[in-house]
Amino acid sequence: MSIETARLILRPFREEDRAAFASLNGDPRVSDWLGGPIDRAASDLILDRINAHIAEHGFGFWAAELRAERRLAGMIGIRRMPEELPCAPAIEAGWRLAPDLWGQGLAAEGARAALDWGFAHLPDDEIIAITAIGNLRSQAVMRRIGMVEQPKRAFDHPLLPQGHPLRRHVVYAARR
Repeated sequence: MSIETARLILRPFREEDRAAFASLNGDPRVSDWLGGPIDRAASDLILDRINAHIAEHGFGFWAAELRAERRLAGMIGIRRMPEELPCAPAIEAGWRLAPDLWGQGLAAEGARAALDWGFAHLPDDEIIAITAIGNLRSQAVMRRIGMVEQPKRAFDHPLLPQGHPLRRHVVYAARR
């Protein structure tokens, strides 16, 4: 299963994506919004969980491949939100791209395609996205794809300790 846009192919991750995905997850420019860089072993565990979600549900955070270059750009998709988060149960949109590709509209292009797929194939009437309150670039993508901030649904991330700079999260939503 794959989704194609003008510049991207969203598809399940492959074994050959592991090194590029680990490089992305180890880059502080990317991972600073996710709690910090992680090593290859931790990145591989994330990739395994992503593919297990896709295998179980038929959708998830897909590998985002640049069509022209056949290069892994990052990850874009939708998933069932983990139950330990206050806004669960929900379908969550998310993205993570290599920094050299930021500012080109790729996150919005892929995320819009993922939202469209979700509303076409899932019964849910809402898809949400979350990020740390200070991640203004991600919030701009959310607005660009038609999501609207839900101030009353903001929350403190339960996996981050009191006082952590990323603990407070905002919620944006798109509705069918």
